[in-house]
Amino acid sequence: MAVTLNNGCRMPNFGLGTWKSEPGKVTLAVKEAIDVGYRQIDGAYAYENEKEVGEAIAQKIKDGIVKREDLFIVSKLWCTFHAKGQVKSACSKTLSDLNLEYLDLYLIHWPMGFKAGQVNLPLDENDMIIPSNTDFLDTWEAMEDLVANKMVKAIGVSNFSSKQIARILNKPGLKIKPAVNQIECHPYLTQEDLISYCNSKDIAVTAYSPLGSPDRPWAKPDEPKLLEDPKILEIAKGHGKSSAQVLIRFQIQRGLIVIPKSVTPSRIKENFQVFDFQLSDAEMKTILSFNRNWRCCAMPWCVKHKDYPFEVTK
Repeated sequence: MAVTLNNGCRMPNFGLGTWKSEPGKVTLAVKEAIDVGYRQIDGAYAYENEKEVGEAIAQKIKDGIVKREDLFIVSKLWCTFHAKGQVKSACSKTLSDLNLEYLDLYLIHWPMGFKAGQVNLPLDENDMIIPSNTDFLDTWEAMEDLVANKMVKAIGVSNFSSKQIARILNKPGLKIKPAVNQIECHPYLTQEDLISYCNSKDIAVTAYSPLGSPDRPWAKPDEPKLLEDPKILEIAKGHGKSSAQVLIRFQIQRGLIVIPKSVTPSRIKENFQVFDFQLSDAEMKTILSFNRNWRCCAMPWCVKHKDYPFEVTK
């Protein structure tokens, strides 16, 4: 299953997420995913594991399991590289780490530029992010150049609000529209308005943390656990499936691209077994009703940033 992006590229609607996948485990996870049938691998510079992801891809190509053109590889430009002159070198670093000649999709990871340097999260004495004076419209121009230089096939954004996407679409001299907006999305954060906006502009939507990111480092004991929600478990039982499979299937039936993360071989396999059942309209409606606008990735240390996206996301 694949979706056609607004530039004509075909993108698998299912992939392996690699955020929080530790070096040492991620290589085996990517190999297992490719063996199972995954053809999209979603990564990022900030995940600090792209060399290991690249090793797995290279091994599977060498073994003849896949060809490079069978795979759809996604990476993301980190916030400390938003200055127009840094975008190409940041993408080159990712390509070098992945040992690839091109990316299928490159995203601006967040709309917020951070102070340039070796530290991914430069914080001040109050533990708030130190911003750069960059504008993501300039960053976008450098992203367009990556396509012209054949370093990437498609470009997009991640964690952008509808107003921020509109700024790009309305930019004088725009050459390339964003192909994708990758956003946190699960039944506790259904993102209906933002998805509707993206659909209206022919921008595909990828749902990250579709399982509610239970292994996020800052999780608190009193926060909701989506995989243990009694209503999700009940729906899953009715289909003879796991709660994770229901949560993934929910996003696929919404027409979204979905990228569950796992490093466990049995779960990587299980997460892929979501094409042999269908949630009913009533079940879809029930799951949509769980929305509580709860984010597991709210980036609270960035709330004062001029481009913090969530105050303006409906």
